[in-house]
Amino acid sequence: MNELSFTTLPLPLAQLENLESLGYHTMTAIQAEALPLALAGKDLIAQAKTGSGKTAAFGVPLLCALNPRDFVPQALILCPTRELATQVATEIRRLARYQQNIKVVSLTGGSSIGPQIGSLEHGAHIVVGTPGRLKDHLRKKTLDLSQVKTLVLDEADRMLEMGFVEDIETIIEETPSARQTLMFSATYPDDILALSSRFQSKPEKVSVDILHSNQHIKQQFFICQKNARLNSLVKMLEHFKPESAVVFCNTRQFVRDVYGYLSQQGIAVAALHGDLEQRDRDQVLVQFKQRSCRVLVATDVAARGLDIDDLSAVINYELPHNPEIYVHRIGRTGRAGKEGLALSLLADSERYKLGVFGDYLGQKLAPEAIEVLPASDAKLGAPTYITLCIAGGRKQKVRPGDILGALTGDAGIEGKRVGKIEVMDYAAYVAIEREVADKALGRLIKGKIKGRKFKVRKL
Repeated sequence: MNELSFTTLPLPLAQLENLESLGYHTMTAIQAEALPLALAGKDLIAQAKTGSGKTAAFGVPLLCALNPRDFVPQALILCPTRELATQVATEIRRLARYQQNIKVVSLTGGSSIGPQIGSLEHGAHIVVGTPGRLKDHLRKKTLDLSQVKTLVLDEADRMLEMGFVEDIETIIEETPSARQTLMFSATYPDDILALSSRFQSKPEKVSVDILHSNQHIKQQFFICQKNARLNSLVKMLEHFKPESAVVFCNTRQFVRDVYGYLSQQGIAVAALHGDLEQRDRDQVLVQFKQRSCRVLVATDVAARGLDIDDLSAVINYELPHNPEIYVHRIGRTGRAGKEGLALSLLADSERYKLGVFGDYLGQKLAPEAIEVLPASDAKLGAPTYITLCIAGGRKQKVRPGDILGALTGDAGIEGKRVGKIEVMDYAAYVAIEREVADKALGRLIKGKIKGRKFKVRKL
């Protein structure tokens, strides 16, 4: 028997079968370290990056501790961003399939509080939320945390960086002192340890795989003149031709500058920064995930919770200020054993950072001049897909299968030409191969989805 098999854990047979059906065949490093301790009721402070399988590392134990007959919040998961909270809630629902009627409620900003209050009135076993919105519910007395058995702080370091420490303290004080507290963080700054000492009881420390293996992520550093960064970025994109790339900048202004310049060069690019309305942010993320936009330019804060499958490359338009952020950035590529590419631009005056980063990674990092890359006549091509936005979502009972059926049935589009479909509360997004996107748009506008007409537009 594989020592990393979930069957080595004291889990119900129904949960083991569910895990197998979801593709959880063997445990990741963080799951193998954290699950036995968490299932034994221990408090944990675990160092793990996004994409390491940490949701199951806390999701499986909190589900085991639930009493399904008791419709009160028994588990609370705090996340730094709406996107991460949504991803976590979705995965917890999948992990909970082995039990009937487990209700997971997501409480985040960016959407109306009214429907959330209605959901809570009908009872919930698990609450996943962002600190600001959770605090709103506590103030309105629409959320009762007095029966919480398991508290999870996911990406705790990010929440503290974003200034949520007081909100977190207020929320935790509403939970029973006799609870299990599981804290997950990519880094261990002093304020994380201070938070742990206040709210955890004899926590076990777990730390795995925080440094990325060279075999999965190829790192390259290019020195250029400060005033040549934009040209150098285009040169890198046209040389390496990543299918999808996130370009990280240290400031919102640089995000705007890079976005504007790449747009002028005819590159399919989108920007992600703190000034975006939630609806616009959702659309940007959907386009990037659906491969109808090849390059996403973002700040670190705006990219929190960003989890993209098969991200070809991460590009540092500027090196970050510390090695932990660098590791966090490049860890978004090279997931699940796939090859990843991490490219960085730096000025000659920033060479010293490579020594600091190299010491942290236990590697020797050497830069090259940007001039070593040959000029390419071939431009970065247009993305494979175009995203169509449908003005109907979960609240209108629209499901992915309904959209696929409308496209492949009446619209006559081949199924292989339809990409990812994402259904949100009030809108749905579908990726269509560029060559047939206009045909699909016309047919959806004239036709019906689930017997109803919806407005459809191209993003």
